[in-house]
Amino acid sequence: MHDDPDETHHFQKGLRACSNIPALRRGKHMGFAWGQGNIFVYETLFKATGATGSGSPFIHEVRKDEDIYSPILRKLFNESHHIFVGLQTIREDLPSKNKKPQFVSISKNYRSVIRACMEELQQVAVSTKNAEMSVQYGNQVSILLAIELIWNLCEVLFIDAAPAGSLLLHLLDWVRLHKADVDEKARDVLQSDSPAEHRDYWDVVVSYVLQGRLDEARQMLGKKATLTPAANNIYKMMDNLLSKMPFYNPGGTQTLTEFDVKWRHWHEEVDRCLQDNSFASNQHLEVICKILLGDEDTLLEHKDLLGTWYHFLVSRLLFCHPTVKPTELHYYAQSCMTMFLDSRSAPEPLDSILLAAFEFDIHQVIKDCSIALNNWWFVAHLTDLLDHCKLLQSHNLHFGSNLREFLLLEYASGLFTHHSLWQLAVDYFDHCLEFGRVYLELQIERVPLDTERKALKVLRICEQRQMSEQVRSICKIMAMRALRNNRLGSALSWSIRAKDAAFATLISERFLQDYCAKGTFSDLDLIDNLGPAMLLSDRLTFLGKYREFHKLYGEKRFKEAAKLLLSLMTAKIAPRSFWMTLLTDALPLLEQKEVIFSADQTYELMFCLEELTSSLNTPSSDSDKSMQEEDVELTKVELLRLALSRNLAMAIVKEGTVET
Repeated sequence: MHDDPDETHHFQKGLRACSNIPALRRGKHMGFAWGQGNIFVYETLFKATGATGSGSPFIHEVRKDEDIYSPILRKLFNESHHIFVGLQTIREDLPSKNKKPQFVSISKNYRSVIRACMEELQQVAVSTKNAEMSVQYGNQVSILLAIELIWNLCEVLFIDAAPAGSLLLHLLDWVRLHKADVDEKARDVLQSDSPAEHRDYWDVVVSYVLQGRLDEARQMLGKKATLTPAANNIYKMMDNLLSKMPFYNPGGTQTLTEFDVKWRHWHEEVDRCLQDNSFASNQHLEVICKILLGDEDTLLEHKDLLGTWYHFLVSRLLFCHPTVKPTELHYYAQSCMTMFLDSRSAPEPLDSILLAAFEFDIHQVIKDCSIALNNWWFVAHLTDLLDHCKLLQSHNLHFGSNLREFLLLEYASGLFTHHSLWQLAVDYFDHCLEFGRVYLELQIERVPLDTERKALKVLRICEQRQMSEQVRSICKIMAMRALRNNRLGSALSWSIRAKDAAFATLISERFLQDYCAKGTFSDLDLIDNLGPAMLLSDRLTFLGKYREFHKLYGEKRFKEAAKLLLSLMTAKIAPRSFWMTLLTDALPLLEQKEVIFSADQTYELMFCLEELTSSLNTPSSDSDKSMQEEDVELTKVELLRLALSRNLAMAIVKEGTVET
């Protein structure tokens, strides 16, 4: 991916992104209402004089984390979530030297995800036909460019913590990565008919030198040398200087002191060439010679090629202080920023953030980024990584949480407002040991349970974390919804999961009412497999046992069925209102050719019938029954008495015969 030549402008534009509400610009009085992840803002009728005026009918929604609604940026959130979870698994007891390469690798992984999203956004911005969307995508690219620039610098200074010598090499890589427009210019030059005559030829050569890409600069200069044989000697001299410039090799045998001595000798040789006017005949080569000497005025004359003060800083260090120590960086950074920027204007947010990084003020970097950037993703993940590197240990906040946890909680809370990203937020809360659980309990209750599938996801999360109160709440909500939709099986299943005895009783009653009305049970699979769950309430126990009675009867296991039916009444498990149904169910068993109920069992059935008929004859129970219903009841009672009397006689005869 290649950055915009005017990248600083775009960075700042991205960092200043905000919501525009017309009425605020007109100085109107505004009202607002907080939502989850957003604010509703509206114009009121109030005037400064106290009178009311004409209000606007519009309500403006201001979202706190607008980026989570971008399909491409959602990839950033998803991918970085995997990296974050992996980071949390690095063992605390490992020695620091073993962990450092892992932390650097994780930092690079985060940056590669940022750049992948950036490239995709840039492609979409170019291909879209919607001008407004193109601008929006462009702004998002600008923000990600700034984020990656800051992260890369923090990786070099804080995570990798490169020492003197290696530090400059890392900073050169940093500048080259973020000032890639020179490669586009170089392609244009090389693809032209006569590269050495191209109008951008010298800009490319100087840009290569400013970035320390001396081999590429030599190749470019070689093209000019072949065109001008008369000037061949001075081109050879410049090629010799460029080829001899020493670069520190961290993996080599040369010490930093030996490198410094070698570099100084080379620097003196460049200075002699300038003093001898060796390049006086060629203005461009003389400029390059002055740059190699680190001449500040010459460097500042090429602001357009440098583009930014931090490129100026790295080029100045390359040609003046290649063994700069991390502790010295802040001095050079401050002076380069002062020299490069217009003294009449205040530094932009990005400039202040980068300067704070060069000053090794980690907390100021995080604070400024929190203010300047339009979401918490960057500060939350960077702070988490820095915390694992033990770079934030001394910084606790006044209100009880540490900085890492505070930022992760804010980021995760924003994710919870999204219809699918909320699932990622759970892992972030899990790794916030102080307040994560409290936040999760509050946020999980706000997840809209649109479908049963989503409800089961939320429920699984709560059950895995023993969040019993939230489990009960979710199950009750789903049970009520199922009951309203007359889905009794689902309602019963949810009430059992909630361990809500009262609600299970209510639904069991509905099942029994349905059975009385239709003569069959719905959701047989659920009732047949209640298992220990039927003990949740007496009514549920009765429902399960009553269904068991029907199964035994269907399997022609009449004696077991009769025993179970009788026990439901004598043990008072069955509700009194259902006794008549149970006694009616006993009729087919009483009328079997074989005696099913023993004499004692028949006496117990008779007792239950008499107890029931005595309560049926009370005025209160008769008051709301029609004459027709009463006749049906009386007919049932007579039939039952007759069947019981006949069964008793048969049982006595049978039992008497057995005894003799």
